[in-house]
Amino acid sequence: MAVVFSRSGGGSDSDGGTAADGEVFLQPAAETGPDPFTPSSATDSSVPPETSSATPTQDTNVVRSARGDAPGLYGGTRDKASCDTEKQIGFLGSAPDKNRAFASAEDVQPSGVADYLRSLTPLQLRYDTRVTNHGFRGGEAAPYQAVLQTGTAVLVDDRGVPRVRCACGNPLTPPVAQKSTLKVTGDPWPGYQPQKVVVVQEAATIMNMFVVINLDSDEWFERLRGDTGGKDKKTNPPKNTASPSASTGSPTSKSPSPSSSPPSPSSSSPKPSSSSPKPSPSSPSASKSSPSTPTTQSPPTADSPGTTSASGDLDTPDTVTAPSPGL
Repeated sequence: MAVVFSRSGGGSDSDGGTAADGEVFLQPAAETGPDPFTPSSATDSSVPPETSSATPTQDTNVVRSARGDAPGLYGGTRDKASCDTEKQIGFLGSAPDKNRAFASAEDVQPSGVADYLRSLTPLQLRYDTRVTNHGFRGGEAAPYQAVLQTGTAVLVDDRGVPRVRCACGNPLTPPVAQKSTLKVTGDPWPGYQPQKVVVVQEAATIMNMFVVINLDSDEWFERLRGDTGGKDKKTNPPKNTASPSASTGSPTSKSPSPSSSPPSPSSSSPKPSSSSPKPSPSSPSASKSSPSTPTTQSPPTADSPGTTSASGDLDTPDTVTAPSPGL
């Protein structure tokens, strides 16, 4: 049975019908997106994504995974943070309702949000990455499945998992695993190919530093956990770099808590109401979709923290086609 990461439930659409399960929303790096928690705190999210003249394939029977401590999984600019953490703290501190909703999504106490944010590390995605995003709607954190574009500025936790999207201040959690048909909404960006989307699996142990590639010069540096770039240190290129693997297997992602219901137009959905203007590609209710059924994958193994046993071209990992659903 193929298992995909998708929405955990349905809701009513603007015409009164039932929204289909399995929707994932494409979010370009520079766009705020629907129902933001805060104004943007991103300071560096302009790295151009991979471009391709090839027509993106819609065969998503293969979804790649990478472990959070893999060298080169994240990029950045040496001595410069991709997010202004203190600015993000200020935004949430001035909006108690959003602070409470953010804390609920990240499973921390409202009084601990500032310390939690300071514990995260500002970096940039080097792969289109699947996550559960959370918009702020109806006073709550409304989860929906999303793919974040390469170059997106994020705050990453001590296991290497993205936790905040800086362009909107939204909390992030791992994608939800469901047996369902995946429907992609929104306009694909140049270079987007579903089979190249990555799911980040948490590192086996707490990380003290990230091995990052400098996106301006292709040099490598180390960034300490929770540091904003002031202590970045140049390092030699690692022997093994992030090479996302693809295989069948059981998902290891966490599902949202029962209190975090999937978005619906009346309460928590990123979709617009019937009175809203015609949806644009920046909304999860965008009309463009393409069914696909990716499977989860097991993360690459590691010889030691910060290295993986996988090697090869970052953009052309080995893939394994999953069996069709129902077999």
